[in-house]
Parts: sequence; structure tokens; C-alpha cells
Amino acid sequence: MATDPTDPTGPADPYDLITMGRIGVDLYPLQVGVPLARVDAFGKFLGGSAANVAVAAARLGRRSAVITRTGADPFGEYLHQELRAFGVDDRWVTPVEGCPTPLTFCEIFPPDDFPLYFYRFPRAPDLEIHEHELDLAAIAAARVFWMTGTGLSAEPSRTATLAALAHRARRGTTVFDLDWRPALWKDTAGADAATARTHYTAALRHATVAVGNLDECEIATGRRAPADAARALLDAGVRLAVVKRGPEGVLAMTADGRTADVPPVPVDVVNGLGAGDAFGGALCHGLLAGWDLERTLRYANAAGALVASRLACSSAMPRPEEVTAALDGVRPAAPGPHGAQPHGAQQEDVRP
Repeated sequence: MATDPTDPTGPADPYDLITMGRIGVDLYPLQVGVPLARVDAFGKFLGGSAANVAVAAARLGRRSAVITRTGADPFGEYLHQELRAFGVDDRWVTPVEGCPTPLTFCEIFPPDDFPLYFYRFPRAPDLEIHEHELDLAAIAAARVFWMTGTGLSAEPSRTATLAALAHRARRGTTVFDLDWRPALWKDTAGADAATARTHYTAALRHATVAVGNLDECEIATGRRAPADAARALLDAGVRLAVVKRGPEGVLAMTADGRTADVPPVPVDVVNGLGAGDAFGGALCHGLLAGWDLERTLRYANAAGALVASRLACSSAMPRPEEVTAALDGVRPAAPGPHGAQPHGAQQEDVRP
């Protein structure tokens, strides 16, 4: 994962966004409202929070890359193909022998029930990121660096993630996606929030932005009330705290006293999975553009809402004109007969 000295792409030509964390294959039902045991048709998509955020930013015109690992298998090859097709640099996506590429299944019961089933056995390759393999110069130079809570769940990923944060030394914008998924924590932290919180606290010292829903903010800070959680995140060291409240919208606070509280964008929800990743990619886009806080949050909200109205995650990430239309009050296409978005809207022309 180290820099090639002959490669013209380096710190002198930094990425808009480098993400680090989870990747996998999403095998999502093409039938909505059907239990997984009875589903007989699935779609295959690139998935994983870090990969999805990079795709979301690329869709909005940002130059992005992801640091992660896959299995040395056909699903790993598929993920490389998808990243490249979406315009995401995959140079830091490497294979791990003996660790199959993760698969994720879900059930789709709109508007708010989307159980996930992770197959990351015997060990997820994206947790096999080692500190000595990191391109620390590129990480430090990126305009935005994005890491996730899942990356703190096990070694060697935990040490590598903290090393990347420390080397970056709060240059530019460093985003901590709180991303709490207890099923992916294999040590006592999975059952003990206080243990996980120690790792979150260590990462927050190096971050400039923290983003999470109410459950994730509670894991990170011990506070669940949105305003209390935002203040606790600021006290932990970040300059911008973003608290996602689902149907109640998004609250953000800054270290210099600014506050924004924006409502959600109404859509007919098909699959809420991936909406947070679309929000994240759009948040990065707004921060990179230098927009004011409220404009950035409204844009990110609209991007997330669009993905919630669609079946998939990565291929559902919106383009700028779609986000603009949503902000102008144009509702996305209605779901099809099985609750999914019409085929042409969700499947065709999914690349940048």
C-alpha cells in the first residue's frame, strides 16, 4: 500500500477524499416485504460503508479512493471492477488469502425495518489492514480523510486506523463515521459499550468531524439526547458534530458556536440501508465546496433521502442534478409493484 515514487498521483496531487474501512458484496432481495427465507431473487452490489461513501462522493464529482481489503476470490475481483466503474481509485484495495470477501444480506420491510445479516467469517479481510502497509503521505495529504467505527473493532485494523489518524494530525478535514455495529465487534466490546467507548474516545482526539445516529452517538459519548451528544462530541475534540435523527432530521453544532437543525426530505422509503453513506459522501462534498453548514446538511439530507427511496446502496448514489431536483421539491420516481424503484431508474446507467 506504499506510494510508488514513479506514480504522478501523490501528496502533490491529493485526493478530495480517502476513506478507510469496510467493503463487501451486498446481496439484496429484489422482493420487498418478503422474509429472507422466502426470497428467490437477489441483486449483487458493491457494499460496505467506507466503499459506499467513496462512491457517493465520486458520483458528485469528487476524486476519491478507498483503503480496504477483500478476499482473494471472484467476489474480490467483482469489488475491484465496481470501484473502478464508479470512478473510485482502488490502488489501496488488496487481497487477503484465507479470508473470503464478506457478504451481506438484508430483508426489506419499509419504511423502517431492514435487518442485516453479515457473513464475515472466519475473519473479515477489511480488518486485516496493517499499519506498515498504509500510504501515510497520501492519507495526510487528502483534503478529507474518512474512517469508521468498525475499523476500531479488531486488530490490526484498530492500530492501523489510529496510526493513520495520528499521522494525519488533524490536517484538512478528518471525519469519524461513528458506525456502531455491535455484531461486528468480536471481543468484549460487542457486549460492553464502555469498552468500545475507550477506542472511540481515542479516535475522536484526532478527528475534526464526527457523524453518527443517536445509537452511535450514545456509544461514543454516553449521551443520547441530540444536543447533549453533539456537545459531548465537541468536548471530545471535534470541530463539527453531526447527529442524524432519522425522521426528525439532522442536528449539527460547531466548536465556534454555530448550530443547524434541518428537517428530513420526504420520500417513499424502499430501503433505508445506504442512506447514511449517501449522506456522508454528500457531507464531504459540501465541506469541500466550502458551503455554509445549513446548505451542506440540506444537501446531504437530500442525497440520503434519494438512496432511501431506492433498492440498492452503491448503485443508488445520486448525481448532482438528482440532489438539486430533490432540494427543489421534485420527488423521486414512485416504487414499482414489489416496492422497488422502477428497473430503469435503479439499474441502468449506474456509473458516473
